Amino acid sequence: MKVKTLKGRPIVPGHCRGKALVSMKPISFLGGVDPDSGLIVEVGHDLKGKSVKGTILCFPHGHGSTVGSYVVYSLVKRGLGPKAIINQTADSVVVVGAIIAEIPMVDQIDIQQIRTGDDVEVDCSKGIVKVARRRQK
Repeated sequence: MKVKTLKGRPIVPGHCRGKALVSMKPISFLGGVDPDSGLIVEVGHDLKGKSVKGTILCFPHGHGSTVGSYVVYSLVKRGLGPKAIINQTADSVVVVGAIIAEIPMVDQIDIQQIRTGDDVEVDCSKGIVKVARRRQK
């Protein structure tokens, strides 16, 4: 197994491991993620139908209403939130949501270096993301 280390900017401190769920499209938590199921419901989104629950959620940035911050918080309180958030560029809606929900978060990461299903370890206190990709057979 090959491990790649990426360095970014710490946003919300924390450390965890999990499976990556990666999108190259922005995510709107208000209207794009169902707060009752944790499923991405945004029409035309590449992750439509996928659950954010327990994932290391990787996407370029958020978009949409500031109410999206509360949706992030609500997901965590219901046990449906991601373990961590990795962004290329942090935006205020996602940052506030991660802060109030205490979700480890880092940005300034090239998410094109991560694939859905990769094993990811994040140390958001140091801005370190370790990506383990199993070799293709």
